[in-house]
Amino acid sequence: MKTVIMAGGKGTRISLVASDIPKPMIRIAGKPVLEHEMDCLRSQGFTDLIITVGHLGHIIMDYFGDGKRFGVSIEYYVEQTPLGNAGALFKIRDKLTEDFLLLNADAVFDIDFRRFVNFHRQCGGLATLFAHPNSHPYDSGLLVTDPSNAVTGWLTREDRRPAVYHNLVNAGLHVLSPVLLRDNPTTEKVDLDRQLLKPLAGSGKMFAYRSPEYVKDMGTPDRYQAVCRDFESGLVKARNLSNPQKAIFLDRDGTLNQYVGFLRSKDDLSLLPGAAEAVRRINASGYLAIVVTNQPVIARGEVTTDGLDEIHQKLETLLGQSGAYLDGLYYCPHHPDKGFEGEIPELKRDCDCRKPKPGMLWRAARDFHIDLNASWMAGDGKNDILAGKNAGCRTILICDRADDFGQDATVHSLLDGIKIITGATQDEP
Repeated sequence: MKTVIMAGGKGTRISLVASDIPKPMIRIAGKPVLEHEMDCLRSQGFTDLIITVGHLGHIIMDYFGDGKRFGVSIEYYVEQTPLGNAGALFKIRDKLTEDFLLLNADAVFDIDFRRFVNFHRQCGGLATLFAHPNSHPYDSGLLVTDPSNAVTGWLTREDRRPAVYHNLVNAGLHVLSPVLLRDNPTTEKVDLDRQLLKPLAGSGKMFAYRSPEYVKDMGTPDRYQAVCRDFESGLVKARNLSNPQKAIFLDRDGTLNQYVGFLRSKDDLSLLPGAAEAVRRINASGYLAIVVTNQPVIARGEVTTDGLDEIHQKLETLLGQSGAYLDGLYYCPHHPDKGFEGEIPELKRDCDCRKPKPGMLWRAARDFHIDLNASWMAGDGKNDILAGKNAGCRTILICDRADDFGQDATVHSLLDGIKIITGATQDEP
């Protein structure tokens, strides 16, 4: 499979870091960002590269040459005039006869591309977008998906946000079909998102690949410093899903949000004090933050799946407003007892996902390559502790009582528990 790397941008926002070289040549841990990208691709067998260059492109071509020194094969396309972030694709479309990877040369990432490509092939669409949560969804391009991960809506940065939304951000890595390049563009400059991809929303031909792997833009001095720290700490490479992950599994009601009995409306959801800070600490720690919650209100017919989705949108929105995000969210819709008015008969059964059974944790472990023995479960009840123990995790009970369910620690709040897990002290910010 060919990989097209777009390296023609000027990088004006990061000019304070380096103004005399193209942005992809800025060094992190002693190597240009673009070389780190090549290392990741080559290690997984993606060695057939086409790099589009423009501003100061000769510096990139002089450094990488034909790519042999770096274990890859490189062709170049030089933009004589700016063509937007997709115009060059139409100039090289005769070389793109099969599905191809399309990447930006100024992103810092380390992901399992084989997993990404396999997902694309299984979906059978024209485009698959790498999507993940981030700490600033309120000013990022957001994707809206259906249960099959087909993209049904697309919010660009300038679009007005709905009151609540899922934190699912387009990360700028793509697998595309050459069918998208079949018709000639109507403009010389072509915008990838607005002209090629956004029109596919709702067509059933574009899908979102959800992953917690590390993908970050280093386009400003602050972001550059942040990715340098992450690279030096080993976080960038560790998040590749070919490596075992560790997670902190979180109950929802009474752990993240105020307990109000059976939560039936997004209007009744509010975060507990310190919950957003706790999740921010998880995000910075190298652990994945994954919610696992029993929701028998679905089986009992008291909340629809759409209603539950709105509740979870609000949860993600509130966390995002505080710079925190969830890497995954799993819920059990089942309930073993019958006899409720309006219940959903097919959901009234004994399942393996309702806590204290560990099915949701097992599913997350499969999805994210999680080492359960290196992970934790935090919740406010017996079923949370038993589910964690049944999955092989260490456990933390959030409780003001002296209950003993075999947990490893008891704390007064989720924040206190996360400080224990991450080795932080009470006085740290």
